[in-house]
Amino acid sequence: MYSRRPLPNKLIFGLILLTISLISLLLYRYINSQIDVIARSHAERIVANSLRSYHRTVVAPFLDARRRPSGDPAPLPRVANLPESQRKRILVTGGAGFVGSHLVDRLLRDGHSVIAVDNFFTGRQQNVAGWAGHPNFELIHHDVVRPLYVEVDEVYHLASPASPIHYMYNPIKTIKTNSLGTMNALGLAKRVRARFLLASTSEVYGDPEVHPQSESYYGNVNPIGPRSCYDEGKRVAEAMTYAYFRQEGLDVRVARIFNTYGPRMRSADGRVVSNFILAALRGEPLVVHGSGRQTRSFQYVDDLVEGLVRLMGSNYTEPVNLGNPEEYSMLELAAKVVGLTGSGSELRFVARPVDDPERRRPDIARAKAVLGWAPRVSVDEGLNATIQYFRSELLLSQE
Repeated sequence: MYSRRPLPNKLIFGLILLTISLISLLLYRYINSQIDVIARSHAERIVANSLRSYHRTVVAPFLDARRRPSGDPAPLPRVANLPESQRKRILVTGGAGFVGSHLVDRLLRDGHSVIAVDNFFTGRQQNVAGWAGHPNFELIHHDVVRPLYVEVDEVYHLASPASPIHYMYNPIKTIKTNSLGTMNALGLAKRVRARFLLASTSEVYGDPEVHPQSESYYGNVNPIGPRSCYDEGKRVAEAMTYAYFRQEGLDVRVARIFNTYGPRMRSADGRVVSNFILAALRGEPLVVHGSGRQTRSFQYVDDLVEGLVRLMGSNYTEPVNLGNPEEYSMLELAAKVVGLTGSGSELRFVARPVDDPERRRPDIARAKAVLGWAPRVSVDEGLNATIQYFRSELLLSQE
C-alpha cells in the first residue's frame, strides 16, 4: 500500500519563513498606510490651524481697519496706470512699519506692484490697511531672519526696529534681524537679480567727532555698549551689502537715514518727537535728557520716501545720507512742540542714556549732487501734521 513520505524539514522551515515574510510585508504596508493617513490628518490640522491663526491675527484686523463706521469697506486708493513693461514688482521688508508703510503708499500710487513683508513687532496692519484687496498689493506675515522666496525686480530692505526702546528690548533679535535678515534679503535679490536698497542709519556714525557727518566719515561707535546691537548691526548690514556687490555683482544702494518723524509713528516708541508731542497734548511734562543742549536733525517722512525712491532709481552705489541739515537742540525742539500744540507743559530733566550722541547733523551734498534731492517740508509743517495725527490717535484711544 502507498504511504505519503513526510516533507523534508528544510522545506517546512522554508515555507514557514515565506509565510512569516508575507505576513510581515502585509503588516508593514498596512502600518505605513495608517501612518500616512495619520500624518496627512496631522499636517492638515496644522495647516488649518495656521490659516485660522493667520486670518484671526492678520487678515481680519487688516480688513477691519479698512471698514468705515457704516461697516462698508473704504474705497481703494487710486494708482497710476503704468504700462506692463514699466510696472515693477517690488518687495518692501518692514513694509507695515512707520517708514515702510509710507514707502508702500508711494510705490503703489506710482503704479507698481508691491509685496510688503513684516513680522509686526513694530509694524501695524492698519498702516497699510487702505490697500487691502488691491490687486497690486500683497501683505505677508514673515520674519526676515528666515529665508523668503518671491520673484521681484527691486528690494527695499527696511526691516529692523529703529527706536532705542525697541532695538534694546531684545538686542540679540536686533542683531539677528540686521545680520541674518539682511543676508536673506541679499540672497533673495541675488537669486532673482533684483536691485537692492539697504535702509541704513546715521547711527553708523555713533557719537561723531566730525560735524556735520559726511558719508566718508567712518564713525565713532562703542561696539559693546547698549546701543551697539543696532549701531553695529547696521554696520554689519552695510558690510554685507558691499560684499555682495563686490563678490556677486549685485546692484546695490545704501541710504543712511537720519532722524525721521511723521504720521504713523508708534506712540510708545521712545523717539523724542513722539514723546514730546504726546506729553504736550496730554498736558504732561516733556522729559528732556541731560541739559537738553544735545542736537538732532529732523526730516519729515515724505521727504525721506522721496529720497529712497530717487536713490533706488539712480545709478549710484555708494552710501548716501538722507536727512534734514537743520539742527535743533532738544530744548529748541521742546519749545517748538509746546508752542505748536498750545500746551502749558513744563520740562522735566533726567539723566542722559549711555552713548547718547552729543550732535547729529547730515552733510547732504552727495544727495543734492547725485539725486537732486533735498528736504522740502519745513520742521514746522511736519510737526503740525504729526501733531494732528497724534491728536486723532488720542481721540480714538478715548472712544
